[in-house]
Amino acid sequence: MAKVSAIEKNMKRERLVAKYAAKRAALKKAAVDPDLSPEEQFMARLKLAKLPRNSAPTRLRNRCQVTGRPRSYYRKFKMSRIALRDLASDGYLPGVTKSSW
Repeated sequence: MAKVSAIEKNMKRERLVAKYAAKRAALKKAAVDPDLSPEEQFMARLKLAKLPRNSAPTRLRNRCQVTGRPRSYYRKFKMSRIALRDLASDGYLPGVTKSSW
């Protein structure tokens, strides 16, 4: 189980990313728009830099929904390999079977 503070910090980042997504996209578009003057592009870049760091989507960490583990995360199931194996073995994940050859 991951630290509760790490899980909460990531959830706070998710909220910030959602809050600033539209503003960030508009500023990024303006920063590379060839129709705008270089001064306007520079001002857009400055405004983009003033946004909170945690509102950038790259600062998000994929975490297991069950345990909060940040490593060995399967996007399809939104959980780590350990939780995936436990739930699949108990039969809680429909259509998932243990492979053998």
